[in-house]
Amino acid sequence: MTSAGTLFDLTFLLAAPFWLLMIFAPTWSVTTRIVSSPLTAVPVAVVYAVLVAPVFPEVWAAVTGPELPGFQELMTLPNGAAAVWAHIIAWDLLVGQWMFLQGRKLGFSPWLMGPLLVLAILLSPLALLAFLALRATRRKAARHDGAQPDTARHDTAQPDTARPVASGD
Repeated sequence: MTSAGTLFDLTFLLAAPFWLLMIFAPTWSVTTRIVSSPLTAVPVAVVYAVLVAPVFPEVWAAVTGPELPGFQELMTLPNGAAAVWAHIIAWDLLVGQWMFLQGRKLGFSPWLMGPLLVLAILLSPLALLAFLALRATRRKAARHDGAQPDTARHDTAQPDTARPVASGD
């Protein structure tokens, strides 16, 4: 196996522990603490940097003058395809973490968020659209009811700092 192939395989393995925590241990306080950090994507970003270095001119040409033929050419290079994969994995992880944290803040059930996070691993733009729709629905319902979404039940490690706490809260 080439070094690009090895790094391609390693990329998801570096992100997998964070996905596993969010999906299978969503209420564990350590999970929230860990996935609250954007540093979780650093190992994947390092793999990306290692993969991009040998094909930097091709990557630079593809991203500064985006045209389909340029990206098709980049994807034919082992390091190019593996770098695109690392890029996708890093951003998917950050999007998944944001969805997880927002879901906790809004009081979404882990039973709802688990499948959404699995979808984010596989097709993150579609998961993001679904999550944004659910978030908008939750916020609209909260405004309609005059209530705030339930955050205390699901997120004791991160207090809601979006509004001041009144003495009666």
